[in-house]
Amino acid sequence: MRLILLATCLCFFSMAIAQNQVGIFANAKDIGNPKSKGSSQYDAANQTYTITGGGYNIWFNRDEFQYLYNSIAGDFILTANFEFIGEGTEGHRKVGWMIRESDREDAAHVSATLHGDGLTVMQWRELRGAFMRDPEDEIFPPKSNYGILQLERAGDEIIMRAAHWGEPLQLIGSHKMAHLPETVLAGLFVGSHNSDILETAKVWNVRIDKPVGDDYSVQENGWLGCRMEIINPFDGKRKVIYEKDGRFEAPNWLPDGKKLLFNMDGSLYKIPIDGGELEKLNTGSVARLNNDHGISFDGKTLAISHNAGEGSAVFVLPLEGGEPKRVTEGTPSYWHGWNPNNKSVVYVAQRNGVKIYNVYEATIKDGKETALTTFDYGHVDGPEYSPDGKYVYYNGSQSGTMQLWRMKPDGSAREQLTFDENNDWFPHISPDGKWILYISFPATNPVDGHPSYKRVSLKLMPANGGESKTVAYLYGGQGTINVPSWSPDSKFVSFVSNSGRND
Repeated sequence: MRLILLATCLCFFSMAIAQNQVGIFANAKDIGNPKSKGSSQYDAANQTYTITGGGYNIWFNRDEFQYLYNSIAGDFILTANFEFIGEGTEGHRKVGWMIRESDREDAAHVSATLHGDGLTVMQWRELRGAFMRDPEDEIFPPKSNYGILQLERAGDEIIMRAAHWGEPLQLIGSHKMAHLPETVLAGLFVGSHNSDILETAKVWNVRIDKPVGDDYSVQENGWLGCRMEIINPFDGKRKVIYEKDGRFEAPNWLPDGKKLLFNMDGSLYKIPIDGGELEKLNTGSVARLNNDHGISFDGKTLAISHNAGEGSAVFVLPLEGGEPKRVTEGTPSYWHGWNPNNKSVVYVAQRNGVKIYNVYEATIKDGKETALTTFDYGHVDGPEYSPDGKYVYYNGSQSGTMQLWRMKPDGSAREQLTFDENNDWFPHISPDGKWILYISFPATNPVDGHPSYKRVSLKLMPANGGESKTVAYLYGGQGTINVPSWSPDSKFVSFVSNSGRND
C-alpha cells in the first residue's frame, strides 16, 4: 500500500510540474496568495502568452500577482511586447518583466513595469521585506495599453529599456542589485492593484537571451545559439520555427512560399516555414559554403559562395540541386544579388591587390566581370538589384559611417538613403519593390564590421528612401539577414537571431 501511495504521489507531482510549464516558462503561479486567483496560457500557434493576475499590489513590503518564470543564472536579457486587454479598472494595474530572488511574497526583486495609466518605470525592493522603491521623478508618457519592455542583468546592474513599436529602444533606468543571488527567478508578471478584480495582458515576441560577449572562441565552440525566425515587418510579430545550440545563418525564402533555405556547417538546408524536418540540398562537390546564397528572379537557379581553396568564389546550380558551375574566377568573391534578367549576378570582391571590397557584376554564361564601384577607401557590401532592374542597392561607409545607398546598374548616380549615427547593412528589397528591410548596428560597432551576437535592430523603410521604422529588437549580426530574405508575397521576412545557451 505504501508503494502504491508513493507511486500515486509521484504521478501527481509529475503532472503538476507538466501543468506548470507554459510556453518557454517552467513555472506559472500566484505570488503572495491573492484573493482573486490568476492564470497563464500559451497559444503555440501564435507564440503569444495571455496572463491574468489579481492581488492588492506589488508594493510596500510584500506582493500579490501572477508570475510566469524560469530560474536563470548569470547575465541575461529579457525582451517582449506587452499589451493590456481592455480598459481595465485600476490605473496602476501592472504588467512587465520581473527578476526576483525567490517566490516569497516579500522577496527582493526588480521589475520593468508598464502601468495601466501609461507610466513606464523601473521599480525594485532592495532587500527581503524592505519597502519598494522607484525613481523619485516619475514620468507619465501619453497613455498607452501597449509597449516593448526590456530588462537586462549585467552583473549587479539591472538595466531597463522600453519603446513603442516602430521606435528604437530607449534607456529608462538602471539600478545595482548587489544582494540578488547568482541564480534568480525571471519572467512575466501581471498584477491588478485591486484584491477584488483580475486584470489580463497579452505578451508576444518573448525572448530570453544569454550574452556571450566578444569571445569568438567561445562562440565558435558552440556557445552561440541560433533561432530561425519569421517576422511580419508591418506589425512586428515574430515566430521562432527552429533553434539550435550552434551556428546557422542567412535564410532565403523559396519561390513556393512554403520553405526556407539556409546554410549550416558548410551546406544548405531546407525547412518548412512552420518548422519541421530539415532537408539537405545536393550541392555536388561543393561543400564549404558560406552565408551568401540566393535564388534567381525566375526561381530556377541558385547562386552560392564557396571557399574554393584560394578564397570564396561565386557558383550557380539548379535550385533543385546538382553540380555547381563556377562563375567568378577571381577571389575573394561573395555573392549578394541577381540581376532580374536572370543572366548575371552582383557581388563584392577584392581585385588587383586592392584590399578594398567593391561591387562587381558577372554574366553567368561566360563569367565576364564588370566593376560597378571603384572605391579606394571605406567598404561596400550587400549589393542587390531592385525587382524592376532600375537600381542596385548596397551599403557603403564612404560617408564615414556605414549607410544604405543605391546606384544605377552601370554604377552611376549614387544616392545615399540613410543618414543616421548607426551602421546600416544589407538592404533587401521586397518583391513588390516598395520596401527595404535592413539590419542596423549601433554606433559603437566598428564601421566596416558586422560581427555576430550584437545588439542590433531590423528596420523597414520605403524603397525610395524616407523615414525608417524599427521592426525588431534582437541580438544578431553576421548571418542574420546577409541575403535576400523576403517572402514571395512581400508580407514576411525570415532572419536568424543569436543567444548564448541557457545552461
